[in-house]
Amino acid sequence: MPRLIVAIGGTTRPESSTERVLGLAADAARCNGAEVKAFGGAYIAGLPHYRGPDWTPDTGREMIEAVRAADGILLATPGYHGTVSGMVKNAIDYLEELATDARPYLEGRPVGLIVTAFGHQAANSSMTTLRTIAHALRGWPTPFGAALKIGPASFDSDGRFIDEDSAAQLRLVGSQVAHAAGRLG
Repeated sequence: MPRLIVAIGGTTRPESSTERVLGLAADAARCNGAEVKAFGGAYIAGLPHYRGPDWTPDTGREMIEAVRAADGILLATPGYHGTVSGMVKNAIDYLEELATDARPYLEGRPVGLIVTAFGHQAANSSMTTLRTIAHALRGWPTPFGAALKIGPASFDSDGRFIDEDSAAQLRLVGSQVAHAAGRLG
């Protein structure tokens, strides 16, 4: 049975650079024998504030159940103002629903981390924040995380990612999650 990896991330913009690079890491996990279930920008943008006025106990249930069953996680965020975007953080807040599980939060699961930003400072500080979040949720951040400086020249006219060094980093993150899935905790 293939290991299940859940990929969460993106922005409000369809096919954002964050969602595209998350897809590359997810492809690497698939190439290493994992099944991947993705919750991209469109899905997480539709989540109301966790436990806010529009929230119900069924809100985000598909994502919560997928994470509950997951053997590993990929998280990707744009670096906004030096930290995780509010939209991605809100999706992560939904994982509070796993607090009372026999395997709470992300206990015993590898967590691959990806940040895209226009500058190195935002990419690096956002990566530190994601690592802190993964630890707080009892997950195991993979040894390598991809903190990428992304710009318009990162993609060709067909939308394909052309930065081979960064692509190699994304493949490493995806393969580390796939290899560690089911082996921790």
